[in-house]
Amino acid sequence: MTEKQIEWAKKRDELVSAVNRLGFPEELGVQMAKQLGSPKAMDRMLAYLYNVKPKTVELVVDEMLAICSDIDAWHNKKAAEEANAKYNEMLYYGLGTEDSDFI
Repeated sequence: MTEKQIEWAKKRDELVSAVNRLGFPEELGVQMAKQLGSPKAMDRMLAYLYNVKPKTVELVVDEMLAICSDIDAWHNKKAAEEANAKYNEMLYYGLGTEDSDFI
């Protein structure tokens, strides 16, 4: 296993353990780890579990979905920024000599 895979597995195990200590099934933690996808996202979820200590599965899942939504919004923002940078570059430098026949 690579270092990233080992880190992910450790975070998954920590998340499963935290979920189990709150009285929820281990499978919930396993599925949440898969859905969250990264150790950083799992750290955010763990911080919520340790600090809030939610009493219902609905609260746990709602927070997981909120974290996933934040991550998706960040990815969309970065993609839009990259597209905007390329567009601005095209406006500044033009399409180039090979594309000038089409203008």
